[in-house]
Amino acid sequence: MPELDPKLAAIPLPALLRHARSAYGAAMRRALEEAGYTDLPKNGLYVIGGLALGSGDVPLAALIRDLRISKQAAGQLVDTLVNRGYLARTVDEQDRRRLIVTLTDRGRAAALTQAAARERVDAKLLAKVGPHCVQQTRAALAALAAMADWGEPAASEDI
Repeated sequence: MPELDPKLAAIPLPALLRHARSAYGAAMRRALEEAGYTDLPKNGLYVIGGLALGSGDVPLAALIRDLRISKQAAGQLVDTLVNRGYLARTVDEQDRRRLIVTLTDRGRAAALTQAAARERVDAKLLAKVGPHCVQQTRAALAALAAMADWGEPAASEDI
């Protein structure tokens, strides 16, 4: 297992997580821009990547919950992604009050570009620290995510 730089060992885990996430975000944003997807809004990567990993159809309410943004902000984000050709919006036939958003061909192509960038970062990380370390990191992050109920704030006594 690689040695941890003593300066990094003193940095609190939330700060390391933020910077680690930025490594992925920067690589994905750069790849998307190089491929011509220069008009994605701030949370657009999350929406497109999430839709690509999911079943393909996501209720608008689920996007709002996962992004932890207001209904108005989520609606504006979806409108922007629809207007720019990344998403299509339909009404749920089971519950006409619910909107369903799906990736368009352009959205799927952007998601593939984004996934390829993520895979390149994954490969670099694997080469730097090895498979055991990556597995342990995934286990630790999965435990943290479970403690937070996948994005829902946990009560302080639960953690």
